[in-house]
Amino acid sequence: MRWMPLISTALALAISGPLFAQEWIEFASREDRFTCNFPTQPKITETTYRSQHEADLPARVYSATQGQSRYSVTVVDYNQAQRILTEKAKSCPVGAETCLGSPGDEGHWKADIRGAMDYASWQLMKRDAKLTLFVWGVVDLVEGRQMQLTNADKSRTFAGIYMHENRLYIIEGTVPAGYPEPGLFQQSVGWLDENGVGLRYQSYYSNGFPPPPRVNRAGRGQGQGRIDAPGANVNPGKQ
Repeated sequence: MRWMPLISTALALAISGPLFAQEWIEFASREDRFTCNFPTQPKITETTYRSQHEADLPARVYSATQGQSRYSVTVVDYNQAQRILTEKAKSCPVGAETCLGSPGDEGHWKADIRGAMDYASWQLMKRDAKLTLFVWGVVDLVEGRQMQLTNADKSRTFAGIYMHENRLYIIEGTVPAGYPEPGLFQQSVGWLDENGVGLRYQSYYSNGFPPPPRVNRAGRGQGQGRIDAPGANVNPGKQ
């Protein structure tokens, strides 16, 4: 277990006074099957997300602020990629393989799903920010990418990108310069099963492959997940 980030965050909260006086809430979305702590009830925005192969996929952004700090979870439904890109491929010019794909992979929908995390990572890298960390990591053994960026205004963004059951999760906590990392936000992220119960696997989960057995959490309720927050003492292989 990594105690140092948790202790550091708790200490920072204890000495920061009114800035952190409000109590954080545990939010759960059974529709998008995740749970996360936010400083306030998050605002939910329906939007679309353009994928690498230009499918406009349905997405939701869950966002909240606390002072100058910003927190968001963007969930993109890649389950729609096959339908959207297969239909789009029908209008490709003759011989235009770049959008046509191949039988069974019309419009390259399979590649779109498999490359979703890397494409999302690249979008963050293209920001006006300095990338200071990019590693592999897990949330309850669901594999993903972890990133840190220092933005032009010296604020810092701590991001996690994960793919679970063909849903892409882009998790971002941005804090002003000199602030502690957003540990309450990062370390609370977890997955929910079809019954709204916290979900954890017994070995690494890779989207697109047969899922490993789950840890039995029946009756333990929601919010049992934990993120391996990027930053000091990062251990990408932590279980």
